[in-house]
Formats: sequence, C-alpha cells, structure tokens
Amino acid sequence: MSIHPEGLIVGAAAFVIIGLFHPVVVKTEYYFGTKPWWIFLLMGIGALAASLFITEGIVSTILAVLAFCLFWSIGELFEQRKRVARGWFPSNPKRDKQATKVDK
Repeated sequence: MSIHPEGLIVGAAAFVIIGLFHPVVVKTEYYFGTKPWWIFLLMGIGALAASLFITEGIVSTILAVLAFCLFWSIGELFEQRKRVARGWFPSNPKRDKQATKVDK
C-alpha cells in the first residue's frame, strides 16, 4: 500500500491561499479602495494561464486554486467596500470619503 499525499498538499495550499487573501482584500480596500480590482484580474488570468501549461499536476492545481482565489477576491473587494460603509470595518480617514460611500 502506498500513500498519495497530493490531495493533502493541494488542500493545505488552498487553505493557506484562502487564509492569505482575506487580509490582502481588507488591506487593499483600506489603502486603495476598489480601484486595483483589475490587478487581481490580471494576476488571476496569469495564474490560470500558467496552470494550463505546467505539466506537474500538483503545481498546476495549486496555480488554478490561486487563480480562482484571485477572481473571487475581486468580488470580495467590492463586498469589503460595503462592509466598510456599514461600519463593520474601519475606513481609511486619509482616503477620499466618496470612495467608501455605498448604498446600504
């Protein structure tokens, strides 16, 4: 009997990637608002494209997970803006107040 740790490795990587993106989204919205959403998009497209060309299965899978976490983060960035407007998270007093106004 042999052990195949691939699923465990991919699961752990997904856990770490998802865990890292929560503070990234919060800090991005705090300092820059929703303006850099396109950076998440470009990085996601790059990671997705890389996952298609890498032959190593685990690395390819982890890049695909990273890509879709980046895509998900775009939506979370706009949701974070709403959470700030509701007072659930602090707003950046140095940033223009118009950038955080959202219909509640």
